[in-house]
Amino acid sequence: MPSVVVLEQHELGARCRVDAVLAADCGSTADTEDVPDPRAAGGPSVPRDSAKPKSQVPVWREGLAWSVLPVDYQRILQALSDRDRLHQGPLTCQEVAVMFGPDAVPAKVEALRSKAKRLVARGWLAEPAPGRFMLAKATAGRGGGS
Repeated sequence: MPSVVVLEQHELGARCRVDAVLAADCGSTADTEDVPDPRAAGGPSVPRDSAKPKSQVPVWREGLAWSVLPVDYQRILQALSDRDRLHQGPLTCQEVAVMFGPDAVPAKVEALRSKAKRLVARGWLAEPAPGRFMLAKATAGRGGGS
């Protein structure tokens, strides 16, 4: 019988999370990132409403400073901002990885690609050609605001 109670509590928790997501922003999840439940891996209990600050990338809007982004995302924007300022074209994630250090291994390139795609989806970057990234017109020349 205890397994039924645990299952019911798990289903109730899932419903609460779904309700919270759908209630926020009239059901739009475009500006949120799915953060795995640490309890599923046996980790410590964390309130469901809290997300790690480094896991949130807000949708770009006028006046939003780069400082709201996690440091890794700010580094990507800075590298592309430097290219924009010098009137150079877009970069691939491989090129950005090389700029960040000598260890441009495939795992780091893929992590950069994931972050760049997220920045494109949130309006911070543009992808004029597949796999090539540059600052979005709206964010170009803003200097980071930090």
